[in-house]
Amino acid sequence: MKNENILADIKSKSLKEARAEIDAILSKLESQETNLADSINDYQRLIELNKHIEDLFKKKFKKFQKRND
Repeated sequence: MKNENILADIKSKSLKEARAEIDAILSKLESQETNLADSINDYQRLIELNKHIEDLFKKKFKKFQKRND
């Protein structure tokens, strides 16, 4: 999944916001009260949030590398 494929509402989230949503989704997925269709959608969103966090870390790492060169 490329960065362009990440939903706009996810791309606009800070690291803290994305992590909070991931925690909420994980709690929901771990509960016994979810149905399969909702779980699949939540899991797909979780993957997108994770990719967004990964991209944020890559950008921060590149900035850090440039400062230390």
